[in-house]
Amino acid sequence: MLNTAEIEEIFERLKRENQNPTSELIAPNDFTFAVAVLLSAQTTDKMVNKVTEALFAIADTPEKMLILGIDTLKEYIHSLGFFNNKAKNVIALSEVLIEKYNSQIPATRDELEKLPGIGRKSANVIANRLFGADTIAVDTHVLRVSRRIGLSNTHDPVSVEKDLLNVIPQKFHKNTSDWLVLHGRYVCTSKKPKCADCCLFDLCEMANALI
Repeated sequence: MLNTAEIEEIFERLKRENQNPTSELIAPNDFTFAVAVLLSAQTTDKMVNKVTEALFAIADTPEKMLILGIDTLKEYIHSLGFFNNKAKNVIALSEVLIEKYNSQIPATRDELEKLPGIGRKSANVIANRLFGADTIAVDTHVLRVSRRIGLSNTHDPVSVEKDLLNVIPQKFHKNTSDWLVLHGRYVCTSKKPKCADCCLFDLCEMANALI
């Protein structure tokens, strides 16, 4: 595993590469961001953005989403994986937000996890991005990169999340997920990692094991 100084250097380098990383999901407000995160499960951000551009133009609040209705919603998102279940969750989410939260997205992870279609990873993304919560979301990219670099040696996303929160300095937590997601999406890819283009090559445990 990496030592404290090496971990600090990794995130200083990622920061230099991208000072202000953001989610690649496009959403005009908090509600639409939560919906986009829900829709992104097992689907690329690019695919989500393709369908939500038109969807959010007419349904950018819980009230408008309910007026749109589940059948029309399905027409907008039918190209996404599991669109039937996602449509049910978006409608249920809208109903809960209206009934319990005055149409606002709740700020805590515990409250977020109780919402339809919002699991731990999604709750971490929303809490961090919208409310600056000290959370780190672990998706497939974060899981892969964390293990390859040497930030964690576990396979379970919750265990990896706990490892990252423990070993990464808190000053980096706000952007940790986005940095690792983007690094995994464009550099440390699943099948053919671009080690020659990696700013972390000399610190990466996997790369050093191959030398």
